[in-house]
Amino acid sequence: MAGAWGKPHMSPESLSGKRRLEPEQERHPQEVAVTKHCDSSQPPLLGDTDSSLSDSEESVFSGLEDSGSDTSEDYADGADGADGDKDSNGTEETSEEQAGPPGPRTEEEGALTRDEYEEDSSDEEDIRNTVGNVPLAWYEDFPHVGYDLDGKRIYKPLRTRDELDQFLDKMDDPDFWRTVQDKMTGRDLRLTDEQVALVQRLQKGQFGDLGFNPYEPAVDFFSGDVMIHPVTNRPADKRSFIPSLVEKEKVSRMVHAIKMGWIKPRRPPDSTPSFYDLWAQEDPNAVLGRHKMHVPAPKLALPGHAESYNPPPEYLPTEEERLAWLQQEPGERKLNFLPQKFPSLRTVPAYGRFIQERFERCLDLYLCPRQRKMRVNVDPEDLIPKLPRPRDLQPFPVCQALVYRGHSDLVRCLSVSPGGQWLASGSDDGSVRLWEVATARCMKTVLVGGVVRSIAWNPNPAICLVAAAMDDAVLLLSPALGDRLLVGSTDQMLGAFTPPEEPTLQPARWLEASEEEHQRGLRLRICHSKPVTQVTWHGRGDYLAVVLSSPGHTQVLIHQLSRRRSQSPFRRSHGQVQCVAFHPTRPFLLVASQRSVRIYHLLRQELTKKLMPNCKWVSSLAVHPAGDNIICGSYDSKLVWFDLDLSTKPYKVLRHHKKALRAVAFHPRYPLFASGSDDGSVIVCHGMVYNDLLQNPLLVPVKVLKGHTLTRDLGVLDVTFHPTQPWIFSSGADGTIRLFS
Repeated sequence: MAGAWGKPHMSPESLSGKRRLEPEQERHPQEVAVTKHCDSSQPPLLGDTDSSLSDSEESVFSGLEDSGSDTSEDYADGADGADGDKDSNGTEETSEEQAGPPGPRTEEEGALTRDEYEEDSSDEEDIRNTVGNVPLAWYEDFPHVGYDLDGKRIYKPLRTRDELDQFLDKMDDPDFWRTVQDKMTGRDLRLTDEQVALVQRLQKGQFGDLGFNPYEPAVDFFSGDVMIHPVTNRPADKRSFIPSLVEKEKVSRMVHAIKMGWIKPRRPPDSTPSFYDLWAQEDPNAVLGRHKMHVPAPKLALPGHAESYNPPPEYLPTEEERLAWLQQEPGERKLNFLPQKFPSLRTVPAYGRFIQERFERCLDLYLCPRQRKMRVNVDPEDLIPKLPRPRDLQPFPVCQALVYRGHSDLVRCLSVSPGGQWLASGSDDGSVRLWEVATARCMKTVLVGGVVRSIAWNPNPAICLVAAAMDDAVLLLSPALGDRLLVGSTDQMLGAFTPPEEPTLQPARWLEASEEEHQRGLRLRICHSKPVTQVTWHGRGDYLAVVLSSPGHTQVLIHQLSRRRSQSPFRRSHGQVQCVAFHPTRPFLLVASQRSVRIYHLLRQELTKKLMPNCKWVSSLAVHPAGDNIICGSYDSKLVWFDLDLSTKPYKVLRHHKKALRAVAFHPRYPLFASGSDDGSVIVCHGMVYNDLLQNPLLVPVKVLKGHTLTRDLGVLDVTFHPTQPWIFSSGADGTIRLFS
């Protein structure tokens, strides 16, 4: 029968699983069993089994194959009859001569057994492990995993592989991903393609059977057609025509419960409506009276002498009183009727307002509130925030002081010198004009030959330069005003530049001015590939940023004046850039797009914060001198204040203007900020920022300045504050510049 079980015939020494091999004899268990079978000239002794070995030592060379061989050997011996002799310990002693060829009866039984197990379709994972439904966690600390049919231990396979070996197997073995461990036997199994496909279908929520169609047409087994033969010709059961004893017992219980009154039969509902007086019970001890919020019915006023059919003469109205009563509104009348006098009660006619009064009485009854509501006594004046008076927030500009006239077209941009003595303006008439602030006198006019969209005076007092954006170039002009030594030092600084031997590829070209242009005040020209919409200086005066009207990552460029280098700080675009600004104290660059404001750290080259102004289109941007607050103007007439220490959402949204905002500005010294709009007005607000982080900024509008006339539906195009005085300059579409002080 050993052949029937697919295992070689083994000697009792190998079947016992209790003998430890020597180191030089460490071979495969089957080889050891075969060797002992061949070298079985002498029967083994019972004392050869070393019972002093531990379980861990026993499991070194013991496996499931040995346990399976034991079972098959015992079955073979048991089926062979009583030919084998058992010793006192139950160990069967066999020899090579006794294990001869099987007889015909043995071959027949082996064939029957072989056919039976080959055609077995049971779902057992491994018939050798007969541990049953015992949790395998009980065997974690033991060298075996269960017991076979003879009660012998089934030892776990050796697993001496560490994580490094598993990783190497994972890298080398292409079938590692389909190898799983059998928990019942502890061995590795390789899933077939059909099993992998089955697992994938189950993971996707599909049916396990590939050929199963869940949408097959339904078979109408019971059709509506009358058939000759019945579907089932099964005779009726006997219980179908014999009264049920169980139902009889249930009915008897229900009858007893009805007699005892435990179950009451349902009565038909009464169809007659039931009415009751809601306000009848006004007794405080009643149900409604005990309710805290109970409101009694409004009482009717008792009739007086005026309602009598024969009132005293003093209650009868005169003709003038009757006419006055008719001319009054119904709600203003003291009485809703005119007293009349009748000689007897029999002569009193029917009351004409009887139905109306009964209806009003019903309204009073069912519309009376059933619950008292505690009204919060709040003064509407207390809901308005307590703002200081504008005269307590002075100084701020209150009236128009000067008008600067000279431009023939709309003035788009303004800029004041760091000392506050000179003013530069750019217009659509193709000129840049330099004004004296105190006298409104035009000191110099520079024709640039194009529309000047932005202008910025260098904030460094040691450099006398003005940057103007015209078409696709940025012009660096020398005003030649004020201190001649300052003008000379600026020209000397520009002339001391030596170009590098190997020119580098830059996004802009730096061109020297010709002799004729030099006489007009032009010093440098920075040419770009697209039109320039804005130019702004860094606080130190060596860097300036420009905004180009071109889609892509080259919308913003930064130029360095001392080294005449240009660079594009961004690699990709986040929308159309409207304006940019440098942080006054930190290495930040603020970039305003249509829907957001992004703050970049120039040294770390990373995005620090993204502000969401909740506006349709951002038009302008200004940074507080302290650097912790930002204001944005938008074309949907909103002014948004951001507190960078508070949140990325607006701290406050001001909607004082009626049309689009064109420009916003902070005062360098005073707590003031202003906004200019297409409605032709400039609104000056008090914006106090406190050093205490727990106190929010105080925003109070203090003055509305008007003076510009609307031209082509455009009003104020730019605003800027004087650097030292509480004055504000505004440029408009009417071609004028106005100073408010």
